[in-house]
Amino acid sequence: MLPPDQYVASLARKRMAAGALFRDAAGGVLLVNPVYKPTWGMPGGAVEAEESPHAACRREVAEELGLDRVPGRVLAVDWVPSGPERPEGLIVVYDGGVLSAAEAGEIVLADGELAGYAFVAPDEVPALVTPLLARRIAACLQAIESGTVATLENGSPPA
Repeated sequence: MLPPDQYVASLARKRMAAGALFRDAAGGVLLVNPVYKPTWGMPGGAVEAEESPHAACRREVAEELGLDRVPGRVLAVDWVPSGPERPEGLIVVYDGGVLSAAEAGEIVLADGELAGYAFVAPDEVPALVTPLLARRIAACLQAIESGTVATLENGSPPA
């Protein structure tokens, strides 16, 4: 048995991210167009040291969209395996709720980070995002309809 400090040092370290799924009255999903990658995404980002996923989601939405909103309930928790460019991670997606036209009009994009945003019909989402994010968004929409939380591995329910 290892001493506590050695045991803690031996534990795996995972990256964490948090995001929000916003919709409009027509059921469109809010996607953002980052300038630093070719595909669109959801508002959100990395959880910083000693920051909760909930606090990170609120901070990221405020930074990216200029909206200070308390995130709603958890829609999905997604474990993503490591890849060549990133270590394994855990992504928490919160319900951002339905934005009215007036609320959407208050969006102010982060300077230099986002080229734009759009509310996209759910069936059009896969054409703009990565396959992983398309699966995650579909699971979040299903969680909203069913009142559940999606437990995901790489965007899909575990086998």
